[in-house]
Amino acid sequence: MDVFDFASPEWLYLLLAIPALLLIYWVLVLYARRKLRRFGDEATLGALMPDRSVARGWIKISVLCLAIAMLSLAAARPRTGSKLRSVETTGREILFLVDVSNSMLAEDSKPSRMARTRYALTQLVREMKEDRVGIIAFAGEAEVLLPITGDYKMAESKIKSLDPALIANQGTELGSALELALLSFSSSTHGRASRLVILITDGEAHDSTAINVAEQAADEGTTICAVGIGSPEGVILEIDGRTMEDEMGKPVLTKLNEELLQQIATTTNGLYVRSDNDDFGLKRIMSRLDEVEATELTQRSFEAYDEQYQWFLGAALLLLVVEMLLLSRRNPLLRGVKLFEERNDNENIKIN
Repeated sequence: MDVFDFASPEWLYLLLAIPALLLIYWVLVLYARRKLRRFGDEATLGALMPDRSVARGWIKISVLCLAIAMLSLAAARPRTGSKLRSVETTGREILFLVDVSNSMLAEDSKPSRMARTRYALTQLVREMKEDRVGIIAFAGEAEVLLPITGDYKMAESKIKSLDPALIANQGTELGSALELALLSFSSSTHGRASRLVILITDGEAHDSTAINVAEQAADEGTTICAVGIGSPEGVILEIDGRTMEDEMGKPVLTKLNEELLQQIATTTNGLYVRSDNDDFGLKRIMSRLDEVEATELTQRSFEAYDEQYQWFLGAALLLLVVEMLLLSRRNPLLRGVKLFEERNDNENIKIN
């Protein structure tokens, strides 16, 4: 559907200056008339000052106001185009559920767990074509960074922003994160086996509600695949080359609850893989993705607009030139030119 709108509508407020400018000019005209009346009536003064023209002054200010209006419209960037287009495609909805707790900064997985996660997810998104994607970051609480969308550029941007600083409350609340993930899928895929959660975590999750949520996901046809980072035996947490210590001054040991992640994946007919320095694990999960049933999805996209500001800008410049050429007084060089008066040729006949 063809539409007309403004890319920067805030510039339209400049139009409010026009009535104010006209009011100021009107007050100045009244003030000038009052001063002239001290010297005589208007008819006499008009005869004494034939070059003075009040009408020309109003024409000049009107042209100036019209130029300001054109400049305001040009700055607001008027454009035409098709605002919204819906396209039916076949694909799946994939939601990345990413652990952003402080332990994700550990450097046992080079250059760090968080950096490898960002890189792997970015490569995965770049291989997508018709699937839709969403992103949730979690630690002690969960937050939706990107609702389900087909905008892959936006997805890459949000992946780059993944960092422990996103969540102030640290920890690993896996159950609540999974609950938020189930609520974040679009209603059009409810009850269909076209939903996939890719869980990436390194935490010591001992949340009993996570299994209950996994069972709910299975009932709704949602598959959960998990990538575990770290080791069940435990890894001493090092960040920026420095060993992290707890309140007792002992090195912090982070352990991966691999059994819980395996149970979550198995409950939803998903897949669990452990990440290492040679293979992050997403390739194996993507092979599992091919088994997830695709469904009809409605992709909405905005088509490109055609900018129309140049027409208003050109009109504004033309009006400014006209305003500068207009004189508030009659041009004395053209005083003898009488375009609208009939010429009496009899006056030129000399009587001998």
